[in-house]
Amino acid sequence: MNAVPSPALGRLSRRSLLAAALVAAPTTLAAPTALAAPAPTLTRPLLLGTYTSAEGGGTGIGTAAYDTATGAITSGPVITGVENPSYLALHPSGATVYAVAEQDAGAVTAVALAPDGTYEVLGTRPTGGSGPTHLSVHPSGRWLLSANYTSGSVAVHPIAADGSLGERTDLVTHSSPPPGPGQNGPHAHQIVTSPDGGHVLAVDLGTDTVYTYRLDESAGTLTEVSRAALAPGSGPRHLTFHPGGRSAYLACELDNTTVVCAYDPDSGTLTPGAGQSTGSETGYPAQLVVTGGGSYAYLANRGPNSLTRYAVEDGGAALRLLDTVPAGGDWPRQLALSPDGSLLFAANQRSSTVTAFRIAPDGSLTPAGDPLPAPVAVCILPLA
Repeated sequence: MNAVPSPALGRLSRRSLLAAALVAAPTTLAAPTALAAPAPTLTRPLLLGTYTSAEGGGTGIGTAAYDTATGAITSGPVITGVENPSYLALHPSGATVYAVAEQDAGAVTAVALAPDGTYEVLGTRPTGGSGPTHLSVHPSGRWLLSANYTSGSVAVHPIAADGSLGERTDLVTHSSPPPGPGQNGPHAHQIVTSPDGGHVLAVDLGTDTVYTYRLDESAGTLTEVSRAALAPGSGPRHLTFHPGGRSAYLACELDNTTVVCAYDPDSGTLTPGAGQSTGSETGYPAQLVVTGGGSYAYLANRGPNSLTRYAVEDGGAALRLLDTVPAGGDWPRQLALSPDGSLLFAANQRSSTVTAFRIAPDGSLTPAGDPLPAPVAVCILPLA
């Protein structure tokens, strides 16, 4: 097992302060003045995804910690033995993290995280495709889902009781519809389970389609039940559900739009609306996140290096563009919210930094702390 820092809780109690003051005080004291203990400093851990094969890239999964009060981020050691971990996902137990190996021979790796801050690489399994860019854990905790971008396929692996991965149980290639304008084939960019756990949705940039599957939780196999067609050439990249479970938002990379979709949990049908503005003319939107209360949504725009703020309206069925702010780095690839919803983090690939923002009650963003240097930062995963 290898050492990785655990989050520390630094506290100085009122009693300790009073005791220290009395020891240092002269024999004759003036009237006592009440002493107030400083607010405790609470830090929480972050995991950072990178490319180990890229120039200037990392050497594994990075670790860091952030101050929940100030947003300041400090770096820690690296979890080594993991190749090209460009996307990370946590098991519901919090005991295991999974990483894609984004390379020609696509793979997924499981890493056990111990309470004392140590870790153990549990092993790697091939995805059966190339260039995996996304993975997620089914809410049951028994299945790992991954999306192979280059080969346009999605895979399923069983998860054992200790968090390790078994042999792949399914591989589905998106063979239809034909690729969209300018595309040479399917490009599965994301795979995620609906909030109710009833369906699995795969976003394919190459075919301009979102596929809905039902997962057989006994066999670990996928059966297609529906598909949603996006505008030709839109390049859907990343789907994010509203907490209410009946709306979802798509970041479309190629036509620079955000699409609000209606979702039917019973049938798994996703119904896209019209594309709307990202607040930028230069585009390349990457990913949306939605606040836990469902009031605001944020979009990472790689072209202008900005973050777009939307107000969520009509119970999740509409987005209203409010403003954009600088991302504080170059090419914001992925966003993440702190578990308490007070901070937003951006992983900036080309500047090799992670930036943090304080979220105000009105959803506005204010930079928090200095950017953290992080080699080719492409994913950030806050831990509770």
